[in-house]
Amino acid sequence: MGIIINLDVVMAQRKMGLTELSREVDITMANLSILKNNKAKAIRFSTLEAICKALGCQPGDIITYVREEEEP
Repeated sequence: MGIIINLDVVMAQRKMGLTELSREVDITMANLSILKNNKAKAIRFSTLEAICKALGCQPGDIITYVREEEEP
């Protein structure tokens, strides 16, 4: 699994929609959707900072590391 983006969970907790967050962060809805759906390969620190500011959260609320189980 590796890195998991929990943006959808944090957005739901804050009752903020994709359109509103897109406007506040000044990022396209398409790019936010990629993040929200855990399809992103990377995120800029400036984008992460803007998202955290808009949602009033910490980066660790959005990004989680899940250790992959070793295959037998």
